[in-house]
Amino acid sequence: MGLNLKVDMSNYPDTNIHDTLPKILKHRAETIPNTVALRDKDLGIWNEITWKEYNDNVSYLALSLSKRGFKSGDVIGLIGDNKPSWLFFELAAQAVGGMSLGIYRDTLDEEVGYLINAAKVNFVYAEDQEQVDKILTIKRPKNNQINIFFEDSRGLKELNDPKITDMTDLIEEGKEIASKDPNKYNKMIEKISGEKNAILCTTSGTTSNPKLAMLPGAKFIEHVIRYLKVDPKSVDDEYVSVLPFPWIMEQTYGVGFNIVGGMKVNFPERPETAMEDMREVGPTFMLGAPRLWEQIAADMRSRILDAPKITQWLFNTMVERGLKAVDQGKRDFLADKLLFSSLKDRLGFSKVKSAATGGAAIGPETFKFFLAMGIPLRQLYGQTELMGAYTLQDVPDGTMDCETVGVPFPDCEVKIVDPDPNGLGEIITKHPSMFSGYYNNEKAYKDTIKKGWMYTGDAGFFDEKGRLNVLDRVNDIAVKSDGVKFSPQNIENKLKFSPYVGEAVVIGSEKPYLTAIICIRFSIVSKLAEKLQLPFTSYTGLAAHKEIYELIEDEIKKVNEQLPDNTKIAKFLLLFKELEADDGELTRTRKVRRSVINSRYKDIIKDLYLDKDTATINTEFTLEDGRKSKISATMEIRHLIKTPNTKSKKPTSTAKKSSKGKK
Repeated sequence: MGLNLKVDMSNYPDTNIHDTLPKILKHRAETIPNTVALRDKDLGIWNEITWKEYNDNVSYLALSLSKRGFKSGDVIGLIGDNKPSWLFFELAAQAVGGMSLGIYRDTLDEEVGYLINAAKVNFVYAEDQEQVDKILTIKRPKNNQINIFFEDSRGLKELNDPKITDMTDLIEEGKEIASKDPNKYNKMIEKISGEKNAILCTTSGTTSNPKLAMLPGAKFIEHVIRYLKVDPKSVDDEYVSVLPFPWIMEQTYGVGFNIVGGMKVNFPERPETAMEDMREVGPTFMLGAPRLWEQIAADMRSRILDAPKITQWLFNTMVERGLKAVDQGKRDFLADKLLFSSLKDRLGFSKVKSAATGGAAIGPETFKFFLAMGIPLRQLYGQTELMGAYTLQDVPDGTMDCETVGVPFPDCEVKIVDPDPNGLGEIITKHPSMFSGYYNNEKAYKDTIKKGWMYTGDAGFFDEKGRLNVLDRVNDIAVKSDGVKFSPQNIENKLKFSPYVGEAVVIGSEKPYLTAIICIRFSIVSKLAEKLQLPFTSYTGLAAHKEIYELIEDEIKKVNEQLPDNTKIAKFLLLFKELEADDGELTRTRKVRRSVINSRYKDIIKDLYLDKDTATINTEFTLEDGRKSKISATMEIRHLIKTPNTKSKKPTSTAKKSSKGKK
């Protein structure tokens, strides 16, 4: 079994000639100068940027950066929302022969400082005052201050610091240089080889601080071409950029597919308006991390709660029909006509020809929901070090595949090493366009790459059709005290299909039974609570309500019905707070850091396995402004299945903060 490769590659630039992204950008500016490359929404208006304008802005910034001391091998830091200005600076740095380092916009000061110093960054594009302030907190000697460039001048106009510059001034400076020497930029990019490292991309960092993978320009382009062979894009395709640019897959789509494939990229006005802006664009292609698809599905189910009973019945009945049809590799005509076609139109998905999800496992129920809607959603799999995805499911067509991540791309080799009797082992991979190493971390490279193969640390197996199944991290595949193996992630994904469950952590390694720490999906549960007239003033208060416990208990019981008896969840509690990346509990791509959970909540986990009906904790968490606050909380432990230490008490759930700050 293999992917469909019937693609006309003549539509893509000759990478033997154009071996860097700035060279391909220049080629597009020369061949289709007036075609729209990007759109950016500002004050309700979509502003179009042609390929010529895109190339001009990059060239002006490259010339002025070079004049200000940015040189080949240097790194420019980028932090802010997804905007054309981010791309201008990223490509400008590569045009000079340097590298770009994307930083997630919600990264706290301390982590920003770690990344900036780890990459020896002296030049930073910081979109606005909030991001500029983060850079200014980094301690540097007076003779080694960071050059900061901003786009949004609000709150920054009065600054009198020669090291902090409005990007419009930088562009004007570049224009002046270009007017005196019109061919200077072209000469500059011709000197840059595709073998040079062009992108520094942070790894997911599920077990420690993220490492910085170095991605050579030509190899990045080669792998984008490899991807386009199995999922082609052209100048007729529309994409809305909602996932953060520091993530390797958004680099692939928002940068690679745009420049190499010609796909138009649209930037929402704000993250909060992304779904509304998406409806206006009507994208033909979508990429979403599992969290995004789960949130969309949960929001739809939430809105139905306010609908009349007949509408709720119709929704639930048609969804059930649609899911049953998907299980048979079909679409349900009636469900499509009465529900799914209007849902697609309302979401702005009517023109979607291709959609993908990756970065973490997606729950089968969520996946099937979108297939039932007629969204051709496909799972992919990859790592930052391997230039992103290197497996992809085939186009859904009469077959049901909710469990696998498909088959490898052309020229990509994937093997399972040290398999158990069921074929489950560690996934290792190699292909011709891998990363060149970790920035300033040779030891980590040697630990990861062995005889040309990357050891991913993920556990998986191949099915009878040669499709890769990824279960969990090797270190996270758990074994109960009775020897039964289980994947916490697999059970967690089933739980998160519920519109009321925002996050779940399943515990049970070396334990006699499974338990779960649940975070409610506050945006939806709070709406339901208002409808039920439940009093609450915060997440903590809402999660303590008996009615909310009963709501989540019903959801867990539904999941338990799908699980073998020896891996059903026996107890659970509702955590007093949401898991946060700022507290180190999640990565910036929203993956659970299990080691942090096991350490921070060890007292709670201990109580889950004792003869108790409440769990108590004293811990510290991070407020929105970065300050720390201590909290003492007591939570109910709800029993679902009789265990050796089950007993019955009237539980309570309370929490007290020692800080006035609000989470």
